[in-house]
Amino acid sequence: MRNSDYYLPAIALGIAFVVKLPALRRGWRDPLVRSAHFLLFTAGVCFFFAAPPTIVTVNDLTGIPNFSGPLVYSIMCAFSCACLVLIVNWRGGPPETIRRHSRRWIAGYTAVIVALPVFFALGDAPVERLRDLDTYYATTPFLREMIVTYLVAHITSAAVTTALCLSWARQVQRWLRAGLVVLVIGFVLNLVFGIAKLSAVIGRWSGRDWDALSTTVAPPIVAAGGLIVTFGFLLPLLGPQISGLVRCWVNYARLGVLWRLLRTPGKRRVLPRIPWWSDPDMRLAVRETAIHDELLDLQPYFDDLVRQRAYDRAIESRLPEEDADVVGAAAMVVAAVDARSRGPLRGSEEASAAGALALTSILSSERERLVHLSRAVESPLVAPVTAARQFAASPESSSS
Repeated sequence: MRNSDYYLPAIALGIAFVVKLPALRRGWRDPLVRSAHFLLFTAGVCFFFAAPPTIVTVNDLTGIPNFSGPLVYSIMCAFSCACLVLIVNWRGGPPETIRRHSRRWIAGYTAVIVALPVFFALGDAPVERLRDLDTYYATTPFLREMIVTYLVAHITSAAVTTALCLSWARQVQRWLRAGLVVLVIGFVLNLVFGIAKLSAVIGRWSGRDWDALSTTVAPPIVAAGGLIVTFGFLLPLLGPQISGLVRCWVNYARLGVLWRLLRTPGKRRVLPRIPWWSDPDMRLAVRETAIHDELLDLQPYFDDLVRQRAYDRAIESRLPEEDADVVGAAAMVVAAVDARSRGPLRGSEEASAAGALALTSILSSERERLVHLSRAVESPLVAPVTAARQFAASPESSSS
């Protein structure tokens, strides 16, 4: 792996951690929030300290060859523990059960993290190894125990979290399920990393040279696994926000048809100024409010007969009743805009009131109905009805 393969993920995870710091300050008492931030922190720190240039620097600063070995192993174990604790808190359950399971995992991995530097101190590692410490010292007393301890701890975490996520994914839907599926992929990669490393160590014990599993195969696997696991935890949190933003922009664009239809040249009302940094939901709300105001001004020109005619045509075309209602309202709005552009009021007050009442009923059920109305304006079922309305109202047809 290149040095950038370590530092770029470290920078990305560091940025994510800094961005999420306000949430950590607000929710410090929440174990779920704490464990999520600790996972981001340990993942970023692990990538940083596992980079060969950082390993050299740490070894030089401490004056101890291979001091980075137990340091990186300890950080990896902390990351493994963070994954387990986060899954336990995320899945939920009785508070006492969550605390009991979390404390057990924390206690177990704390013991591992304490044991690693003890094994390193008892062993002898005079030759600095930047990429193959696991296999080079696989048969050295105490260093062998250190290496096996961290690998078993890592494999245990990957196997348990994979099983928990698979079981949980069958019970949930949407973004949470997507996040769990991504987590399973990441944890499986972490499991493959641990198995590859341990296989290379066992190969050394039996006199076989499987070092490539440890030095060539395992590093890119764990790098991908760490990033995927972090993304899997963030996906259920960011997914709904992203989909909400996308939905707002899509609806804002779809309302453009109705918005342009209702905006009468020369009589456009003044709209509130929206700062450029405003979120799309605010922009959508302003456009929706302005459209409702324009529809209110258009009410005297409504003709319920036009709406009913378009509704009947939609029903004859085998549209669902809800869609037919929207098509009818769209035809009435298009005809009313045309009537307003030609000047004097047309139609009776009863027809206008009935049309306004029908439109209010159609739009009051849900926010998305206004978007449906905008899309229906361009429906081929609207044009024939409004054309007939315009022909009936023309001077030529009235004189004949």
